[in-house]
Amino acid sequence: MHRRQFLLGAGLAGLGPGAVVAADPPAPEPYPKDAAEAMKRLRAGNDRFAQGRTRHAHESADWRKHLLAEQKPIATILGCSDSRVPPELVFDQGFGDVFVIRVAGNVVATDVVGSIAYAALHLGTPLFVVMGHAGCGAVTAAVNAKLKKVKEPERIEALLKLIEPGIKDLDPTLPAAARLDAAVEANVRWSVRQLADLPLAGGQVAGRRVGIVGAVYHLATGNVRFLD
Repeated sequence: MHRRQFLLGAGLAGLGPGAVVAADPPAPEPYPKDAAEAMKRLRAGNDRFAQGRTRHAHESADWRKHLLAEQKPIATILGCSDSRVPPELVFDQGFGDVFVIRVAGNVVATDVVGSIAYAALHLGTPLFVVMGHAGCGAVTAAVNAKLKKVKEPERIEALLKLIEPGIKDLDPTLPAAARLDAAVEANVRWSVRQLADLPLAGGQVAGRRVGIVGAVYHLATGNVRFLD
């Protein structure tokens, strides 16, 4: 027996009875036929993430080569830039699975609209998700600017002005934590409304070709709560 064969055999034997050798990656799942199927896949991925059972699919070298010719993401996600909320990890997705746009406060800025249009026209994703998160710093700053008249540098003020319309009806009598939670959700709903009002996206939603939904990620549990 050659030395290499001996070492390989010895290594496998050392794993003991019932040892599992790394298998080939699973075959790609069928592309979702509509927004509901895409949503189901994101929900399942987030369940795995929250329970610590992530499968880390679509990360191998072979899968990366599979994507050289084109990408076909199942959803477009507009999320916050917060380092604690990476959508690919939160939904247990891999390379090529989701088209992600990240900006502080998950706001609908001008360049965001261009990215959304690209996803709709060129990628044809059936689902668009606006995902905010608990404890969002940008929303906190917007609430402080509204209620406490706190001033921020000019560039940050410009960002906060994109959040202000969504929190205009915020109840100032709520306890601080509840008030921030309400503001985060209101900001998500405001971004969803803006996306739905876009002529391009609106026409597609009316034709039932795509869905637009809001969501809030909870830092403590890892769960994503989709809004009605």
